[in-house]
Amino acid sequence: MPADYDDLRAFIAKVEQMGALRHIRGADPHIEIGAITEVAAGRTEGPALLFDEMPGFPKGFRIFTNATVQARRAALALGIDPKLSPLEALKGWKAKRSKLTPIDPVEVSEALYMQNSQRGADVDLSIFPTPHWHKKDGGPYIGSGSLVIMRDPDTGWINASIYRVQVHGPRRVTIQFDHSGRHGNMIARKYWDRGQSCPVAVVNGEDPALFIAGFEYLPEGRSEYAFAGAIKGRPIEIYNGPLTGLPLPARAEIILEGHLLPPEQMTLPEGPFGEFTGYYAADARPAPVMDVEAVHYRNDPVLLGSPPMKPPRFHFGLPFRAASIWGDLEAGGVTDVVGCWQHVSQLMTVVSLEQRYAGHAKRAGLIAAANSYMGRLVVIVDEDIDPSNLADVMWAVTTRSEPCESVDIIREAWSSGLDPRIPPQDKARGTTSHSKMIINACKPFAWRKEFPPSSALSIEEALEIERKWGAALSG
Repeated sequence: MPADYDDLRAFIAKVEQMGALRHIRGADPHIEIGAITEVAAGRTEGPALLFDEMPGFPKGFRIFTNATVQARRAALALGIDPKLSPLEALKGWKAKRSKLTPIDPVEVSEALYMQNSQRGADVDLSIFPTPHWHKKDGGPYIGSGSLVIMRDPDTGWINASIYRVQVHGPRRVTIQFDHSGRHGNMIARKYWDRGQSCPVAVVNGEDPALFIAGFEYLPEGRSEYAFAGAIKGRPIEIYNGPLTGLPLPARAEIILEGHLLPPEQMTLPEGPFGEFTGYYAADARPAPVMDVEAVHYRNDPVLLGSPPMKPPRFHFGLPFRAASIWGDLEAGGVTDVVGCWQHVSQLMTVVSLEQRYAGHAKRAGLIAAANSYMGRLVVIVDEDIDPSNLADVMWAVTTRSEPCESVDIIREAWSSGLDPRIPPQDKARGTTSHSKMIINACKPFAWRKEFPPSSALSIEEALEIERKWGAALSG
């Protein structure tokens, strides 16, 4: 089914209808809002938060956080039935993702973000409550869940990806591209190599479909707008920014327009910034500077905040990469995969399958390990184990694996400079690989039929009880 919301405000209304929204008034954007966001994300229900009446800011200038950290809201954002179990919702997304047909955006004659506008010397980013998310961050970040819009000067391709945006003054921000291979950096470099500044816009408060498209790794030339349109089942409305001419989501909350200056002309120290691993991966580093020449915003604007947090808190309640790995397993000929999931902010991958032959689990483990970005742990479990339930997975690990027989180590595997365990001297040399452990927590294939039978309900039986008695159990 299509994702049924027109913009961020409509999504917020749906979250409130679900009973999953909490209104927080009077919190301070400096540290406190980030701390409240993290504590809430760690609760079992993981509520979404709408902050208002912040000290020093007008009532109605709001911040929305924890939008999709919980599985039901993630499913709602994707247009998947939020009543499904997490694993069934991920399976539903995997099926929907494989059939998505891109829907190109449509240009409209007016934009809600033009209700208020500042130009030139009148631009003042300090009017917006901009959180200082973590106590050791290098400054406030208006962009923790914001789209950065750029146009390739050679092809005209519009890239709309999520990069973090730090505020350095009333008319100046930095954009951090992470590494030279990111599409935004590659596009900006084309302008800089010609001695030009790069036209750029930062979209704050986009709807969840655009947020999802922005962190989905689409290949060069693919449109995030068309991907978001496919999620929603209808085109994204766009309106050309009056300063840059870039196509921008017409129903976005806050837009920054300007130019990204060549690094040879100016950089500013960006960061440090708390990463999704729960650590600071690097000290402040030089980053390209955006000269903000225009700001447009809706009445009573809502900033979408999506700061990285200590695992298991994660910005999205359904692990997209697990769905990709599930597809990789099937494409590699691994049959009878019942489910795939990732825990600890995607750093631990679990595959559930029905064993058909000796080596079946090992084969799945090797493929999953090869495609687990930064993850050190891969666990293979039987079909009676729900891979999304960490307690269930650890039950299998502690009762079905034998350490001297069930563990394999893969060396020099795929990781990242964000990995806190890689020694600084290795990072300085550009070495960003690590080892991965594959744990076979399946019943031993040779005598699996003689393995003691489980006393627990099957996954299907537990789901049936939940459907019949869940409301009563929840009070």
